Amino acid sequence: MKTRFKKAIPFIATTVLATTALTTQSLFNEGGNQKAEAQSVSNEDVKKKDATWLAGDHHVHSEWSVGWDNSTNPPTAIRGGDAIYPISKNAENGKKYGLDWMMTTDHGGPNHSKVNLEQAYPELLKSRAAVPEVLQFYGMEFDTPAADHSTLMIPKSENESQMLYDIESKFNSRDAYPNDPSRNTESKMIEALNYMKQMDELPIHIAHHASRSATGIGVWGQTTPQELRNWNDTAPNISIGMEGAPGHQAAAINRDGSIDPKGSRGSYGNVNAPTMGGFDQMSAIVGGLWDSMLGEGRHWWITATSDSHVNWRDGGSDFWPGEYSKTYVKAVKNYEDVMENLRKGNVFVTTGDLISELDVRLQAGGKSPLHAKAKGNTATIGETLTLPGNKSDVTVTVRIKDPNAANSHGDKPNVKRVDLIMGEVNGKVEDRSTASNPTTKVVKRFTENDWKQDGEYITITYTLKDVDKDSYIRLRGTNTDQLEPEKDPKGENPWNDLWFYSNPIFMKASK
Repeated sequence: MKTRFKKAIPFIATTVLATTALTTQSLFNEGGNQKAEAQSVSNEDVKKKDATWLAGDHHVHSEWSVGWDNSTNPPTAIRGGDAIYPISKNAENGKKYGLDWMMTTDHGGPNHSKVNLEQAYPELLKSRAAVPEVLQFYGMEFDTPAADHSTLMIPKSENESQMLYDIESKFNSRDAYPNDPSRNTESKMIEALNYMKQMDELPIHIAHHASRSATGIGVWGQTTPQELRNWNDTAPNISIGMEGAPGHQAAAINRDGSIDPKGSRGSYGNVNAPTMGGFDQMSAIVGGLWDSMLGEGRHWWITATSDSHVNWRDGGSDFWPGEYSKTYVKAVKNYEDVMENLRKGNVFVTTGDLISELDVRLQAGGKSPLHAKAKGNTATIGETLTLPGNKSDVTVTVRIKDPNAANSHGDKPNVKRVDLIMGEVNGKVEDRSTASNPTTKVVKRFTENDWKQDGEYITITYTLKDVDKDSYIRLRGTNTDQLEPEKDPKGENPWNDLWFYSNPIFMKASK
């Protein structure tokens, strides 16, 4: 990935060598994304050492998700017509509920690219100054040509506002006025991704609430498996995944905190295709669409967001950013590293603050993970482990923080079970509508009798015997007794049904 700091590298490297008081850590603060190439310790080693789990939300709406007065020509934007809060208020609440990073993603519409550029972006700059504790990315909820919405996450730079304007004005399906039907075709989306690939710095694209418009299990709506595969094939470093847990999780909560028996989690109102444990069916079903994508070896990650428009306390269906759902990225706290590790899939997601750390490590050979660094044959979330022989035992070590602190509902939920899920990687499918991986299964369910507890930390160790095929593992856990996440009924209290999911670790077998 190209960087705008390229010219500064020689100066930084010289300074590091000449000034013993300048620590390596200082190169990775928010204002210093420069890459010092002449260090005795590599950047990657430094980042891994200093990285922590940073909670975030990449799908948050502000008052610049406007309504439209269609009596004028062209239509006039109505500030606060859809979402109602200033960007800074969202950021203040993100800080309150424990977020380290977040992103405003306002809706498009006729000429909305100008609204983003001329009105929303200056407010974002003010919000960054007002709430510096939270990294605030710039982007939008893209009206994806021929599909449902998606995140466009723009790298932080002096040119970020123009970068988003270029993409939105050229490719957002609803930006053209008068309306242009050719903007709402899959070929236009492929054209958009090819355009993004040529940019000096690459954005990130993540599909939103991918099966909210589905009419049944596997009966897809606006977003299809074919489209997801086509996007990822076209731009694998840009189109990297989908919301596993969509927003609008407070849709069954009334202003007074009571439960609305008609409310549907995620606003997935179709009774034949609701969320499952608060997660989209594409992610929640073991051996389903997500596992089908992973079974092709795709780096296809899941996230969790608020999709905040109007908080439940104000009569809306949403939690504040960070109040219920969190996407954790293992990174150093600066814009570049958060975005880089989101792109790499070093990510886990959780609802209800069920957990706050999830470290998973694979080591070939079945040896103690204490020797992992010296052997160099380990991998963690988002990475690939190369197996040393035709058949290898692989040790899985999991360390989870199950915090004692109360969540924003005042509860202290405990992890009741952790599932280890494994599937084979057999290459690209012939039928691009495929949404299943029959090799994927839960290989082990762990309860408190199977793990070690040390204060807030749970440690699990398990050995996969004689792994001889390209494959992957991923983790899932819950505070419920459900063996599999069940379809969420209308009127379900979201605080009683909490889950976390890791992204996968791949294993490459020797041939």
